[in-house]
Amino acid sequence: MGMNWVRTIFAISGVASFGLMADTLPPLVAWQGQSEQLMQTEASTWVTPAELSQLTDSPDYAATFAYVQKLVASSDLLAIEQFGTSPQGRAMFVVKASKQLANMAQNANRPLLLVQAGIHSGEIDGKDAGLMLLRDIVHGDKGALLDNVDMLFVPIFSVDGHQRRSAHSRMNQRGPAIQGWRATAQNINLNRDYSKADAPEMQAMLQLINQYDPDLYLDIHVTDGEDYQYDITYGFNHPSAAISVNSASWLSKLYRPQIDLALQQAGHIPGPLVFGVDSKDFAKGLSGWTATPRYSNGYGDVRHLPTVLVENHSLKPYRQRVLGTYVLLEASLTLLNQQGKALILAKQADQQARPKRMALSYTANSNPVLINFKGISYQTQTSEYSGDSYVKWTGTPTLYANLPQYWQNVVERDIVIPTAYWIPPQQQEVIQRLRTHGIKVEVIKKAQSITAQQLTVTEHRFAKIPFESRFTIAEAEFKREQNQQSIEPGWVRVSTDQPLGRLAVALLEPTAPDSLFNWGFMLGLFQRTEYFEPYAIEPLIKRLLEQQPELKQQFAQALAENSALNIDPRARYDWFYQKLPYYDQHYLKYPILIEL
Repeated sequence: MGMNWVRTIFAISGVASFGLMADTLPPLVAWQGQSEQLMQTEASTWVTPAELSQLTDSPDYAATFAYVQKLVASSDLLAIEQFGTSPQGRAMFVVKASKQLANMAQNANRPLLLVQAGIHSGEIDGKDAGLMLLRDIVHGDKGALLDNVDMLFVPIFSVDGHQRRSAHSRMNQRGPAIQGWRATAQNINLNRDYSKADAPEMQAMLQLINQYDPDLYLDIHVTDGEDYQYDITYGFNHPSAAISVNSASWLSKLYRPQIDLALQQAGHIPGPLVFGVDSKDFAKGLSGWTATPRYSNGYGDVRHLPTVLVENHSLKPYRQRVLGTYVLLEASLTLLNQQGKALILAKQADQQARPKRMALSYTANSNPVLINFKGISYQTQTSEYSGDSYVKWTGTPTLYANLPQYWQNVVERDIVIPTAYWIPPQQQEVIQRLRTHGIKVEVIKKAQSITAQQLTVTEHRFAKIPFESRFTIAEAEFKREQNQQSIEPGWVRVSTDQPLGRLAVALLEPTAPDSLFNWGFMLGLFQRTEYFEPYAIEPLIKRLLEQQPELKQQFAQALAENSALNIDPRARYDWFYQKLPYYDQHYLKYPILIEL
């Protein structure tokens, strides 16, 4: 095949092109399930827009909003609230479902479930499943789900991405026929934005979380990658590597068994959230991921909000995925009615805990856990186009007995949790982000002197290209010095003795993987704006050597150890410049002080 084949592919447009792309996906395993009885037909007054297509397509923003408004107007169990506005001016709305709507935000004794769909708007299963479930709660036989539980439902998180609709958004996903886009209108991936919170959409979501303080957070996605039998997979940070150990234990011991059972009884195949160790050799095993705070489940862990990342399998039909999501949502509400008080207690225990140390990052354990994995057989073939090998899935169910799963639960980097962080007032963006997250900050009124660590960057490397609209710090090393520091009025003190203390550490400890430092919030510390001229520094060097004759020997040693000094006259000047009081004392200094 030559360029004519390429031109033929790109000449095809519209839904016909989608059909062609769908036909190229791996073979399907036939499916039927009890959950198919959940669907309503065109004859029903409250049939959802997606059901009108037999769950092969999903409505646009306007049709979704119209259905929600109609549903809310029909029931005193529902209310709708705008909680944000997108960069393109679209309303972001949340549906509140409760038998006590008037005091949802104040009722700490009733478990509150937050369900979020469309953070990646091409992965919109949660929207249509949630609309069906709400319909059945207020106009069907599911009203008891709200007896002891309240729910917040965000049908579309990335509303601008949702409206960048196309039949060509996700070539590796079976439906819906028209899909939204992965990123926002500002090209930000919201599930990389939790810690830095750059996107207006994310800032609105964090405000919603701070306002209502949910007890369980479900983030609905569709996964990519390997083929396997599971249609609904989901995960959370494992108890062996969790910051919120009590919540992780509840999720592991109570949530997973009941959700798995409900899905199995409805005809679905639930599974763990999986990532292959080697994408070309699935038999090598699975990686047990520990998410960092840029992701919903990693963020939830560090802020003590029990969070489940749901990843429906992209190669399963949209109908099957939506129905499985419905079952998962219904089972979550059922469990919260039964065990929600236990989750609230677990969450409170995590908020009240004050450990001395905190893990910042993990690496894979070399001792795997062996699991029986319901996979799909595959062949390794060589591409005639790329020349590389690739995996071709056959569609034949295969049990991988005793497949190794390597959990990322070996501490790679940890620190002693400081007493507090001190932020100078000029770091406005940092201070504002902390407030956006709901972290308590104290503005200092009087000048004072404190003993604190000052960090200086000794080695650093910037990323070569932007990532998520920022130039990040790829790696950095620091020297830490303890000394007296003068604090002026206007400085901000961030105590770690607060419910979100571990989140403060994750954002302000510069060696943490998703710290604000690593996201590039403080690039100014890498700049020097005052320099020297040779005519000015020559007499100063002479005077310096007269006052500190030992520097002559140190300079000679530096010349012997650093070849750059031998070939670069400016570098030799700079060696002396760093010893002079004219040198910028803020250069490479991490601006935030650490009180141990």
